[in-house]
Amino acid sequence: MHHPNRSCQAAVRSVARPDPRPQLRQMLWGGLVGLAVLAAASMTRAQDAEPKIIKTYGYSFFGALNYPENFDHLDYVNPDAPRGGEIAISADGTFDSMNPYSRKGQAASLASIPFESLLVGVSDAEEVYYGLLAESLEYPEDMSWVIFHMRPEAKFSDGTPLTAHDVVFSHNLMMEQSLQSYREAVGKRVLGVEALDDYTVKYTFAPDIPRRALIDQVGGEPVFSKKWYEETGARLDESRMEPGIGSGPYILDSYDINRRVVYKRRDDYWGDHLPINKGRNNFGTIRVEYFADANSAMEGFKAGAYTFRAESSSRSWATAYDFPNLKDGYVVKAELPNGNIPAAAGFVFNLGKEKFQDIRVREAIGLAYNFEWTNKQVQFGLFAQRSSFWENSPVAAKGIPEGHELELLEKYKDLLPEGIQTAEPVMPHTSGDSQLDRKNLRKASKLLEEAGWIAGDDGIRRKDGQTLSLEIIEDSPTFDRIVLPFIENLKALGVDAVYNRIDPAQYTNRRRDRDYDMIYAAYPMYEHPSTGLSQQFGSEDAAYSLFNPAGLADKGVDALIDEIVAAKTLEEIEPATRALDRVFRAKQFLIPTWFNDVYWVAYYDMYGHPETLPRFDLGYMDFWWYDAEKAEKLKSAGVLR
Repeated sequence: MHHPNRSCQAAVRSVARPDPRPQLRQMLWGGLVGLAVLAAASMTRAQDAEPKIIKTYGYSFFGALNYPENFDHLDYVNPDAPRGGEIAISADGTFDSMNPYSRKGQAASLASIPFESLLVGVSDAEEVYYGLLAESLEYPEDMSWVIFHMRPEAKFSDGTPLTAHDVVFSHNLMMEQSLQSYREAVGKRVLGVEALDDYTVKYTFAPDIPRRALIDQVGGEPVFSKKWYEETGARLDESRMEPGIGSGPYILDSYDINRRVVYKRRDDYWGDHLPINKGRNNFGTIRVEYFADANSAMEGFKAGAYTFRAESSSRSWATAYDFPNLKDGYVVKAELPNGNIPAAAGFVFNLGKEKFQDIRVREAIGLAYNFEWTNKQVQFGLFAQRSSFWENSPVAAKGIPEGHELELLEKYKDLLPEGIQTAEPVMPHTSGDSQLDRKNLRKASKLLEEAGWIAGDDGIRRKDGQTLSLEIIEDSPTFDRIVLPFIENLKALGVDAVYNRIDPAQYTNRRRDRDYDMIYAAYPMYEHPSTGLSQQFGSEDAAYSLFNPAGLADKGVDALIDEIVAAKTLEEIEPATRALDRVFRAKQFLIPTWFNDVYWVAYYDMYGHPETLPRFDLGYMDFWWYDAEKAEKLKSAGVLR
């Protein structure tokens, strides 16, 4: 049967269907154009998303560098300072190792002097670094990595080139064999290091951590000779008298255990031409004379056994400099300005001891220390009393907290001492003119009774059958006159207190093992602190950190340290530091003592120094120099040999 519709439909299909090829070509071309546009847009977005790469000759997290790229020399040096001669200093105790990176043995003074780093700091600015082994560096804005471009002229003291492979080796050696607290801290932040070529090294940092103190951390690591370690089989964690090979301007010349160590300046030092080194490293030799104690060291200085003395004893400063060479003008005695934040020094409790975990006990014991009497009667009134961990600086806590500081204290109020948000910071107590202040004694007695430490018929306080005992250890006789009156006051309070002065080697071992009730210690502090706070005060490292003598482990402290490390501006870091200072003072794990805002120095009149010293360093072994003409006069007069 015929179906006309089908035939018509077939005819229509046959006649009306157009040629599809031009449309297909148009569609294909349009699609390609669209893809190209999309690809270009994607590339643009990808380029926009790529972080900006910063290329620079120095590094500062918070601000601009204080020297231009092509600076000639540091402002605080004498670029024409003469070279040669000797400076001789003193050290107490002894040494039995030339390896300063191990817990084993007692390293000699200045044992790290042969080693250099990629970056180096300056003495007229805080947290500002310039290239030393590295001539430049580059890093993205997010600081996920850093690449150092090294100076190909850098050489070790044996003449071998210093390369990126030595840098990689040194970092890995530190991560394998250095102090545990260092390994733990750095391992969380540095994922790895690789040599991109012989003179280019790249560090990669962990994500999701604060960016502060990453670049300067790795830039400040010492660089060792890979060749020397591999040939000798030496380890970083051993005690040894062979220091290893470094690249610095000084090398070990000689040593006599218990007596002296001498370092000499290299005539072939590779870095003499660098602007960062002009006017520096001026002495031909640096000699360190060892003495059994501070008293014999003072006598040695009078006799000319060494020639430069940085004084730390107020008694010596006030009374010991009455000797012929000073009277005759052959010795200079001077007070020079010190712009550093003084180390937070005082008597530190070992918080690992259960008896000291009650803050009432710590406060009571602190009340037995009489700063006013000690300073007047024992220290000749030469010191001021310390209150803050950041004493004499703009970040010391003051008054009632406000602004961002208050916000932080409120944020972590459940972890912090009660009421700290509305109170002034804890201040040191004041005492009367008598060695034993009766008012403070009564207050301390009440605190101990509240804590359960009751005085028996013999006057000694006990709790649950245990005596409240306290041993203070020290290795310097200088502290005898400071500690003994404190011990007497503690005994009057009912504490079974003992002062035990031990030899330096025993003291070093006991301190490392935290085998003490209390020691006199000092925490170095900086106006803009960073990750070093974790080693000094953080919970995670508290069990083993040699930099945390109190063994402080506190979640509130940890939180504020994290805020400081995460700070990206000075407006963030300064109030966070004040908040931490406030908390430290409230915890009372350190009995604050004294501070001094000048350097006390005495030296035989044969040294020169720049008229204006930088804020952060006295620099007597760095940018002072030897005056040969003056030295000859001293020798002609028979003052020095």
